[in-house]
Amino acid sequence: MIKPLWNWPAWAGLLLSVLAFASYFVVFIRFPITRDVPWVNFLLFAAAVLLLLAGLKKAFSAAGSLAGKFVSSALALVSLSILGAFGFIVFHASRQLPASLGSPRVGHQAPDFTLRDTRDNPVSLSALLTAPLDPAAASRVAPRGVLLVFYRGYW
Repeated sequence: MIKPLWNWPAWAGLLLSVLAFASYFVVFIRFPITRDVPWVNFLLFAAAVLLLLAGLKKAFSAAGSLAGKFVSSALALVSLSILGAFGFIVFHASRQLPASLGSPRVGHQAPDFTLRDTRDNPVSLSALLTAPLDPAAASRVAPRGVLLVFYRGYW
């Protein structure tokens, strides 16, 4: 009697690896909490690795066939390649983006700009530098500087 090649933990591990890879670029890249450190994708990859290990254990058991061992090993290799490609893209390739030559340097004065705040009111850099922080305070001293923070992916 020939055993079928169907090793569901190995195939589920492969499908979960593909889902973990694709879900980052389709869903999780939209949110800063999962874009900057893709922890959800790492959890999905960890579950995929556990399924792959279970599939390899099932294939290499005493009753496992040679074809089942080959298929399970190939699925594990493809899944680990997907994990390696994901790590390369997220941690190495995304850091190789070119630097912006027109951006202000640390310590240099930024050009004047006007943006909308959370209440949709216009706020300019020159207004921030001339208006006191607390108009109710007795000293009414204007700030000496403004801290600009740029969030990656929001421009």
